[in-house]
Order: sequence, then structure tokens, then C-alpha cells
Amino acid sequence: MTDVSRPKAPVDAEAILKGDRAALARAITLIESRRPDHRARARALLQELMPHTGRAVRVGITGVPGVGKSTAIDMLGSVLTAKGHKVAVLAVDPSSTRTGGAILGDKTRMAKLAADPHAFIRPSPTSGTLGGVAAKTREAMLLCEAAGFDVILVETVGVGQSETAVADLTDFFLVLMLPGAGDELQGIKKGILELADMIAVNKADDAEMKAKAAAAEYRAALHILTPASATWTPPVVTISGLTGQGLEDLWAKILDHRRRLDATGELTVKRKEQDMKWMWALVEERMHEKLANDPVLRKRLPAIKQMITQGAMAPNAAADEIATLLGL
Repeated sequence: MTDVSRPKAPVDAEAILKGDRAALARAITLIESRRPDHRARARALLQELMPHTGRAVRVGITGVPGVGKSTAIDMLGSVLTAKGHKVAVLAVDPSSTRTGGAILGDKTRMAKLAADPHAFIRPSPTSGTLGGVAAKTREAMLLCEAAGFDVILVETVGVGQSETAVADLTDFFLVLMLPGAGDELQGIKKGILELADMIAVNKADDAEMKAKAAAAEYRAALHILTPASATWTPPVVTISGLTGQGLEDLWAKILDHRRRLDATGELTVKRKEQDMKWMWALVEERMHEKLANDPVLRKRLPAIKQMITQGAMAPNAAADEIATLLGL
């Protein structure tokens, strides 16, 4: 279980700006903490570092379990560090609903990057947050940018609504797909296609013909949809996370997307909209905390629950009473 409540040493903004990895790790631990005093320190730290953020290429990567996300990220990150980039991977792991602990196996699945001095891997438990994206992933991303990482790769668990959540904090949304998984469009939601800035059919080294056939089907599906941006039509590529096949072309397309959105001002608008969503997400988080910790409500809640289970109170009446107790 990950202990996010006890940063081992004071967090120094100057050390983070100098690229001190230990200081960065402590800072992320601090912003993940739920203690009120840690939250106050985290807010002050983030405010100090904000002017040094925003310059990285932010890429969200999702896909169904077994599609090879970690292997592809390991190889892509290695390709990028070889080009001189500093790569941070924020890998959001499933949490235990009982303990809040996470599997946190990404460092073992990303052996190359784990040993790369120009890469930083930070597994974070989802801790029950909607869509599987860690509550503090956005803040962790900003801290990594302040520490000089110019490429941020956010890997999601690829279940539920995590796709929407990661699209709301990255510039580019990459969806990995498997070749030859039966009807290629059977298991893909229209919403994912609408969010995708690129679809990459992985494991093309093992099933090249199937990968090309799958890619053709995805291209046909994308043609039906209206692109989110007038300046970008989502491409479909085939890659191999194991051999690195197609990853140079994939990265070139990500950079082309950034250039186009930069030229039209769409990237700036997109990030401002994401900041607004971030603000409302934090407000919602505070409301949930008040709901869970309000002493008056906690005293009254057992009786409300009992009346609902006994049919003595309608759920809408119970919701009205809870809202009144919270002053809403």
C-alpha cells in the first residue's frame, strides 16, 4: 500500500526546478496527501512552480487491458530519451476499494525506462476516483514539467470513463488497439473514437496483416465522425511496442498535431478549458469530503439510511434532507 500521508523531508521548489528527482518524488507524495496541513503546503508549492509549467508535450495513452500499453510506453519513452527528451510517465493503477492501495507494477513492466536517467516513472493509485485517473495526476504532471520533463505520458487503466478523464488533462489522446480481436468495432465505444487524436494498432510485429486490416476498419469508422478539430484528422497507424516498429512515425504525428494546434491557438484554448474543468473537479472533491466528514450529517445519516431501507423515506426526500443539513 502506498503511503501518501508522510513526505519524508521538506519539499524544496528550487530543488525541483533543478531536476532533483528525489525532491520531485517527495513533492508528488505531498500533493497526494489528504492531510489538511500537507494540502496547504502543496497549494503553496504548486503556486510557486506554476510559472515554470506548460511547456511539455502532454500525451494520454489508453487501451483495453492486454493491449500492451506499458510495453509500448517503455519503448516509446526510450526512443524519445535517445532523441534528448526527458520523459515522465504517470501511470495510474487500479486501487483496492478496501485499502486504497494500488498494484503499482509499472516499473517492473517498463524495465528500460525504469533504468533510464532521463526518465521518471510515477505509479499513482486511483483511490476510487471517477474514471480511474488519480485525483492528483494533473498536479503531478505540472510538477514534472517544472522539473524539466518535456514529454509527459499519462497511462490510464483503460476502463470505465478514464478515457474522458485523461483527455481532459492532456494535449493529445492516443488509443491503442489490438489486431485480430474479432469484430474490430464491436468492443469500441463511439465516445472513444470521438476523443481519439490517433488510433494505433499495436502488436503489428506478430500479426501484420491482421493489424493492417484492423487499421482499415478504424479509418472507415473515423470517417463517419466529425473531427474535434478542423485542423486535425485523427490518423490510424500500426505499431509494435515490442520492436519499436512505427513509433518514430507515431511521434512525428504527435508533433505535427501540436504544431497545427499551436498555429491556430487551439492548444491554448484547450488548456484553458481544461483548467476550468480542473477547478470544478476540485470543487466537487471538496463537496464529497464535506459530505463524508460533516459531523451533523454523520450523526443523522444512519437513521436516514435505515428509513430508506425500510421504505419509510423516499430517496429524493432523503437527498433533500442531506442537502439541507449541508446548507445547500
